[in-house]
Amino acid sequence: MSDNLESKNLFGEPLIPCSNEPLTGFYRTGCCDTGPEDLGVHTVCVILTEEFLAFSKAMGNDLSTPRPEYRFSGLKPGDRWCLCAQRWMEAYYHQVAPLIIPEATNEKTLEYIDLREILRFAYIEKQEG
Repeated sequence: MSDNLESKNLFGEPLIPCSNEPLTGFYRTGCCDTGPEDLGVHTVCVILTEEFLAFSKAMGNDLSTPRPEYRFSGLKPGDRWCLCAQRWMEAYYHQVAPLIIPEATNEKTLEYIDLREILRFAYIEKQEG
């Protein structure tokens, strides 16, 4: 398993958590860490939308239906989730790609998605003050 203290985000900085509620990541650490066991490359931290969840279900990966046998409560729009890089690209080509949180997206994503496209879909949190 990758250690998120060593994992870097898209900017070469330490990877921040994507979500602890719901708990995400291939290793269920809350971070979009990856390693040799992660054949799906779950490295893209996204904010889920209704459109994307419907698309994912149509593509055979139902993320919204609870699966108690796997301790999975199902996802809803607004949840943050570590998504497979290739699934994000599929959604991009079908015009339903969710926004990306760059600081929580693993730098490994750059092997699959061009940084310019990632930045076009970057979620920027508004700073209060």
